[in-house]
Amino acid sequence: MSSRGPWKPPETREVSPRPVPSPDSDTGRHFRPQPRQRKVAGSVAVAFLALMAIIVGSLAGLMLVYSIDLPQIAELERYRPATTTELYDLHGRVFGSFALERRVVVGYDEFSPVLRQAVISIEDKNFESHWGVNVFRVIGAAWHDLSSKGRAQGASTLTMQLARNLFLSNERTMARKLQEVFLSLQIEHRFTKQQIFTLYGNQIYLGHGVYGFEAGANYYFSRHANELTLPEAALLAGLPKGPSEYSPIQNPERALRRRNAVINAMLEDGAITAAQADEARTMPLGLHIQAPPNSVAPWFVEEVRRELERKFGSDRVHEAGLKVYTSLDLDLQHAADQAVLDGLAAYERRHAWKGHLLNAISGGTDIESFRHPDWNAPASPGQYVHALVIGVLPYQVTARIGQQHVLLTPEDWAWTSFKTAEDFLHRGDIVYVHLTGQDGSLLRGKLEQESGAEGSLLAMDNATGDVLALVGGRDFYLSQFDRATQAERQTGSSFKPYVYTAAVEEGAKPEEKILDAPVSFGSYTPHDYEGNYLGSISLLTAFADSRNIPAVRLAERVGMHKVIATAHKFGITTNIPAYLPVALGAVEVTLKQQVAAYSAFPNDGLRITPRLVRRVTTADGTPLSDDPPLVEEAITAKTARTMMVFLKEVTRTGTAAAASILNHPIGGKTGTTSEYTDAWFLGFSPSVTCGVWVGYDDRQSLGDKETGAKAALPIWMDFMRGAIAQRPDESFPGDAKRAAEGRQIAAARAEPKPLRAASPGQAAQP
Repeated sequence: MSSRGPWKPPETREVSPRPVPSPDSDTGRHFRPQPRQRKVAGSVAVAFLALMAIIVGSLAGLMLVYSIDLPQIAELERYRPATTTELYDLHGRVFGSFALERRVVVGYDEFSPVLRQAVISIEDKNFESHWGVNVFRVIGAAWHDLSSKGRAQGASTLTMQLARNLFLSNERTMARKLQEVFLSLQIEHRFTKQQIFTLYGNQIYLGHGVYGFEAGANYYFSRHANELTLPEAALLAGLPKGPSEYSPIQNPERALRRRNAVINAMLEDGAITAAQADEARTMPLGLHIQAPPNSVAPWFVEEVRRELERKFGSDRVHEAGLKVYTSLDLDLQHAADQAVLDGLAAYERRHAWKGHLLNAISGGTDIESFRHPDWNAPASPGQYVHALVIGVLPYQVTARIGQQHVLLTPEDWAWTSFKTAEDFLHRGDIVYVHLTGQDGSLLRGKLEQESGAEGSLLAMDNATGDVLALVGGRDFYLSQFDRATQAERQTGSSFKPYVYTAAVEEGAKPEEKILDAPVSFGSYTPHDYEGNYLGSISLLTAFADSRNIPAVRLAERVGMHKVIATAHKFGITTNIPAYLPVALGAVEVTLKQQVAAYSAFPNDGLRITPRLVRRVTTADGTPLSDDPPLVEEAITAKTARTMMVFLKEVTRTGTAAAASILNHPIGGKTGTTSEYTDAWFLGFSPSVTCGVWVGYDDRQSLGDKETGAKAALPIWMDFMRGAIAQRPDESFPGDAKRAAEGRQIAAARAEPKPLRAASPGQAAQP
């Protein structure tokens, strides 16, 4: 055993104490504080703690005061922004919308990476790393505001902007800023960065009633947000700072500078290369402005809006983002628009140049600032549009449509009979042109005339009642009055099918004879349009040639009360007086009612109420309404098939024989009123019924011989070419059975006609 003592752990070893200096030694003079110094240090500590308590308490108080009215952040998880209600046609194509805020909500991946980077580079470089508030940026902005008398410098992160846009006002106060900070912290705590950017990207205002980057991409570039190029993304990213100030439409130069500033910011962040930045900065704005909302089928859209608001209320229609599946066929609607405009232009050319042009200069308007109401979208070939004459040479006219120029040469105004433009046009004149082509940026057009004549067209599917096309007038932006559904006009001879239907129900046959000769019914003496009499003719001949006296004789025979009751069974709701001139159309009815009534004939007597809306769902597809067609029997199938014999003969050999060139099963009836104030044609194929009306709103005459066959029938034929092209092999019900009847009809039509003699007096028109 060793002589050393026992081993002890280090912590238990004995250590000799160090000498402690005396209080008055040099080494200990500063080691122990004096009582006075201890008292001062204690006072400072107490004061510091008190100050900290005051600051913490103040902050807590401020938080309590300014957060007491803050919305619960949990509401953001249920937040649904006001979105656009969209209208779809029969083939699922969007053609119209309703919105207080034009917004299309999309997910994070629907924002292209270049757009996301552009927004972050210009609005919030540290978005991915900060916790809602960029402290250094706030301090820098505060110092700038204190040291500069200029405009306040922004310091809001994307999260702060989102909080302000969702829940707060735009007032510049400390209270609002504190609320913005508190909300931003809560948002960052509850949501991921991707979720925050998605909310921001769908909420931010971009000018011209557009909210969110998807709607912005649609409006400014006619594309989706995930398809944007670098210059396009930079332009959109620059708009939130000042949607009006940097609007590429109102302030293109400022917009270009702002776009390039965004590109420079992306270059500084290393998001793009110098070559990409140089190329993007040299690009033009490249706008491709979306057509104004509801510029396609505007009268149809307006009818749908009224129907939806009656059913769901205005707020829901304009804010809930409904999906409305309508009856419209966009292809047929375009055909209808063109047919009406072409038909009215042809009518006006028949009546020579009338002039009476308005002149912007004479009206005291600056020619450079003049803007016409129908310059709502870029002009393109095929359109009829007003233009402002800015230059007149003998053989050349230059006119302006917005910022576009259109050129007219002598062949474009040859129909006016003027040799040179200087003979009838002046600088500042507002002319009406049909755009026929484009040569680079220069449009070409033909001079037309707008006398004020109007036209309307409505077409529906016979089997479903779906309204396939609707035109309520010449130009919705000049007059929103819907002449297809709101205007009640005298029907002329287009009322006669109700008279003949009443007679057929009483046993009349197409081959039955009736006397076309002078007759009086008390003080009323009807006359034929042609001013002659045919003597004894078949009912079929009388109907096809639209003879007036046989129609009045039939009405008198069956009784006007029976005729009126028959018209009401067809859905005519007008209050019809029981006097004989009504048999010739002395009653006012809307085009919509006439079309619905006529559709019963090819439908074997079944009348289907026209419908514009087939189905409505919420944004996520939950059904809200699914309206089936409303069907009722107007007449029996036997009566309907007999009437089809009459109506088909009109388009085969009668007043609408010109329609036979369509080489398709069709039928219908012309109508013209006294003094040629209204021209009608109502007709159908086995699948589609279409009606056309032409006239003036003030009921002035269309002019001599402007009958339904001359003014309305060509428009109907132009439209129906497209409608029947989709169904080349269709046939009417009972056509096979009527083949045998056709031979009897042909024999009736082949009967010798007596010599025609003129009669005095004014005649009603066919």
